[in-house]
Amino acid sequence: MSLICLADYEAYAKDNLPKATWEYYAAGADDCCTRDDNLLAFKRIRLRPRMLRDVSVTDTRTAILGTEISCPIGIAPTAFHCLAWPDGEMSTARAAETLNVCYVASTYSTCSVEEIVTAAPDGFRWFQLYIYRDRKLSEQLVRRVEALGFKALVLTVDVPYTGKRRSDIRNNFRLPPHLKVKNFEGVFEGHCGPDNYGVPANTLDPSISWRDIHWLRSLTRLPIIIKGILTKEDAELAVEHGVQGIVVSNHGGRQLDGELATIDALSEIVDAVQGRIEVYIDGGIRTGSDVLKALALGAKCVFIGRPIVWGLAYKGEEGVRGVLQILTDEFRLSMALSGCRNISEINRNLVQFSRL
Repeated sequence: MSLICLADYEAYAKDNLPKATWEYYAAGADDCCTRDDNLLAFKRIRLRPRMLRDVSVTDTRTAILGTEISCPIGIAPTAFHCLAWPDGEMSTARAAETLNVCYVASTYSTCSVEEIVTAAPDGFRWFQLYIYRDRKLSEQLVRRVEALGFKALVLTVDVPYTGKRRSDIRNNFRLPPHLKVKNFEGVFEGHCGPDNYGVPANTLDPSISWRDIHWLRSLTRLPIIIKGILTKEDAELAVEHGVQGIVVSNHGGRQLDGELATIDALSEIVDAVQGRIEVYIDGGIRTGSDVLKALALGAKCVFIGRPIVWGLAYKGEEGVRGVLQILTDEFRLSMALSGCRNISEINRNLVQFSRL
């Protein structure tokens, strides 16, 4: 089977993963309006290509937080990769290392951070973090990943409570007995109460506030990136609280249904921070032209989530490499057809919002 675009990988995963697993990955909150609008919003943006620009040589390299990467495409934190492929996050890490892109490892990984580092010792990694009612859980994770050489913390701030994902409720979704949230192995031994995606219910702390950014900064020298910002007001507060980056994100449409598509929120956040910190985006990126549009609107890098899982479901590490390579090749082609020879030539003049 020849897979030539990300939609092909999606179709393969849908046909071959167990129904409950597919629906866990695919699910959005409530009516899935925001999940779907993340994709549709990119289609409302038109490109304004420039001609006769000598695009015989193009360069997709860029840098995030001072580290060079091969292209402005990274792997967003998604949970439970071993549901899609036996060695899960280890395959993901090896693919990211091979292609020299940033991999944001999820707290809710089915491989431990130690296993991920062992699988791809030279990879460029950030770690996605939640703040828990028991702050020691978060603190211990920070200490572990800093010692292991992770280069930044990505604090997810849009989950004071888990969104209502109807398919997971209908399917009574649970991790199978042979899989665990490996970063918490042994921590919740003996717990027999309600379970929420592999950890005891009510483990997350809904009282999280901007004060916790100061607390997190006191624990570590690692840069802190906040994931889940959708407004200029919160972007300003992020700058004021000394973080190094923002991921414009709505959690793949899995939290508050009806909130902004991420690409629609991007411009006001870029304008608010005025270059003081880096801005990234996830949600709805499926083609190289989507990457180009996001960069034109001011994103430093895009991160993809569900397509990585589709690649895993196809052929593990090879499938993830395939997804990343297709997206990189499409991005390079879109750059050239728009008259951009390198990342610095991509700017807001390249895009126009459709009046439709």
